[in-house]
Amino acid sequence: MKILLPVDGSQLSLEAVRFAIRLVREGLQASFVLANVQEPATLYEVMVAHDADVLQRVSGAAGEHLLSGAEALLNEAGFEHEREVASGDPGHTLVDIVERFECELVVMGARGMGALSGALVGSVSQALVRASPVPVLVVKPHEAPEVEEEDIEGR
Repeated sequence: MKILLPVDGSQLSLEAVRFAIRLVREGLQASFVLANVQEPATLYEVMVAHDADVLQRVSGAAGEHLLSGAEALLNEAGFEHEREVASGDPGHTLVDIVERFECELVVMGARGMGALSGALVGSVSQALVRASPVPVLVVKPHEAPEVEEEDIEGR
């Protein structure tokens, strides 16, 4: 099984990578594809840069940087992986990556660094759940257990 791991550099996306590593350590036979999708340049960026190649290089470098934490986790665990940095609408582009790399599962965080835009437009995880041709496992953030008042008083 090939698992797509979309990564945006957030702690939650790294938690999803750790979860996928745990699945393989517990017996799932799988390989990994790390992916980062950079949103297209804004009109302002295009006007200021004047050079599409510069924008593409900057976007690619940003994507490579955001993959580095997840890549370190996979390398430390001893798992080989493929990688992809792409540009475009994250939901649609991730579906394209799923199809191109023939992934059979997506494991991703519930919300990454784009929380505000996710709240306004709909999160990438929600878009991928709707559009993906393969199952999408959404890893929720670990929340600290709530402490009851009586637990505090009983100490």
